[in-house]
Amino acid sequence: MIAGKTIEQWLESNPLLGDLIKLKEVTWCNDGVAPAAEALPDVGLTADDVKDASARLQRFAPYIARKFPETEPVGGVIESPIRGVPFLQDALSKLKGTELPGLLWLKLDSHLPISGSIKARGGIYEVLKHAETLALKEGLLVETDDYSKLDSDEFREFFSAYKIAVGSTGNLGLSIGIMGAVLGFNVTVHMSSDAREWKKTKLRSHGVKVVEHAADYSAAVEVGRQEAAADPKCHFIDDENSRNLFLGYAIAAERLKKQLEASQVVVDAEHPLFVYLPCGVGGGPGGVAFGLKLTFGDAVHCVFAEPTHSPCMLLGVYTGKHDAVSVQDFGIDNITAADGLAVGRPSGFVGKAMRRLIDGYYTVNDEELYRFLALTERVEGIRLEPSALAGVAGMLRILAPEQSTYRQRFGMSSEILERATHIAWATGGSMVPEAEMDAYLAKGREIL
Repeated sequence: MIAGKTIEQWLESNPLLGDLIKLKEVTWCNDGVAPAAEALPDVGLTADDVKDASARLQRFAPYIARKFPETEPVGGVIESPIRGVPFLQDALSKLKGTELPGLLWLKLDSHLPISGSIKARGGIYEVLKHAETLALKEGLLVETDDYSKLDSDEFREFFSAYKIAVGSTGNLGLSIGIMGAVLGFNVTVHMSSDAREWKKTKLRSHGVKVVEHAADYSAAVEVGRQEAAADPKCHFIDDENSRNLFLGYAIAAERLKKQLEASQVVVDAEHPLFVYLPCGVGGGPGGVAFGLKLTFGDAVHCVFAEPTHSPCMLLGVYTGKHDAVSVQDFGIDNITAADGLAVGRPSGFVGKAMRRLIDGYYTVNDEELYRFLALTERVEGIRLEPSALAGVAGMLRILAPEQSTYRQRFGMSSEILERATHIAWATGGSMVPEAEMDAYLAKGREIL
């Protein structure tokens, strides 16, 4: 029995499960999506919360600029560029033998400073918020201070009395570990069995304690959560449920809006924006999508992308059971080359809060990820890790003939689609060691 039903009963009531269980690539457009104004209150957070988070990052900018010189030219702002990828769009069109109207861009969170992935947004933000809360409470800091004062022995000694813990497949652990250690915290990262060795090594080089687990992401998180609960001085950063992580990701939208305006890209009902977000447990893509809906309203359409072997968010939302079911419950192994997306059980908070805001979900197999990895490097010279390529399939999926009903629902004529902008959110890759990236490329070129 799975959540009170047999597998046969599940297949009868939810026929898409058959293809998910067979590890086939699927696309599911959400019939329950609602107007942004109606659905945004579901989240329990507001535009003011995002504004507050943005202001906090601005307060920390002088400190970031001092400790991470690569951010100094932009005043300590942790942000990634966007880049039009017409050669990739043309190559995808030829590869699949289909027309792709509109323009494709990559949002290169793969090249974010400090930890080189989308997790630098939420992970670093939550560490900074925790540090600020402690320092304000102790009277060591006021919000009008120049936060570069945190770069001192006094503050490092103060933070060394506190601990931070997190469970991670890799990238979130890197972001939290590096930032926490620089501030002076004692950081422990519980790494799942699929975490890359180079990420563990990098964390240890920063003085972070890495605890390796033989089980998957969910088990690593649970152990970390239990251990932290027993220590009043340990702050556990909960990727499954943290509102602070979520807000850190949401800030991306206001910055993307400025980048699109600077590139003269219009976003409105006549010029829709489609954003394809690789999804693991859901916090990162959920937070970004929340910010996008606040910023662009119904003109933006957010779609989550998952590996065929780890479709946890699609499974949770499609069945309506969210975190009450896992992919393993349905015999799906949760083993994928997209290690950052290798999650068996989704965030219940994100699945429920964003249920009426996410337009659709699709799955992509590992072979396709490697194919897109090699293709992107060949035609655009951009190197990404496998999980970061999940969003590249999005334009193909949403513009496929079989999704015409979805497009018609939103009045998307062929003329409107010609004016659309598509963004594949590239979530990581710039910090992958050269030898490992070469191995990824070799495999991708062989498939291509």
